[in-house]
Amino acid sequence: MDEALVLSTTYLGPVSWWQALAKADSASINAAEHYVKQTWRNRCRIAMPDGPTDLVVPVCSTPNHTPVRDIRISDHGAWRHHHWNALRTAYGKSPFFEYYADDFAPFYERRFDFLIDFNEGLRCLVAQLLDVETPVSIADTFEPLSPLPSPPQRPYYQVFAQRLGFLPDLSIADLLFNMGPEGIVYLKM
Repeated sequence: MDEALVLSTTYLGPVSWWQALAKADSASINAAEHYVKQTWRNRCRIAMPDGPTDLVVPVCSTPNHTPVRDIRISDHGAWRHHHWNALRTAYGKSPFFEYYADDFAPFYERRFDFLIDFNEGLRCLVAQLLDVETPVSIADTFEPLSPLPSPPQRPYYQVFAQRLGFLPDLSIADLLFNMGPEGIVYLKM
């Protein structure tokens, strides 16, 4: 029996994170790991008309070594509104944004207390939309994260590719809004 892939929580994680998940027999999200600032745990990278842009979910200040399951989302700065507008600006003209917009909008309308709940809700949604069938559990005791290979990513259609060239390893939102249900084929390559 293969060992489960152990992953950190991630906000609309990069395509490489999703490639590892889609190819795994099973996976767990490590909720007991220490929160690390400036990582994909609370940020994602999308393609805006002027280039790649990071969207950052603000979190409440916490002491060092706080488990990721205890990280609270800060509600300052209307970040949900800004993130939703950024996604609409970035992907409004992509082939599948309108198709999936109603699925994503509630995440930017509703308040979540904990980062892991927000991330997991989005992960479950994306897995459902892309037919990623890998069983995922939440690990409440510390397990070391699995190393993720950085496979070279083959280009796929991106809205701003003529202006910016292909931008590898963006958020899974980029693959989903540009490729729709065919994204699963790309993830399993």
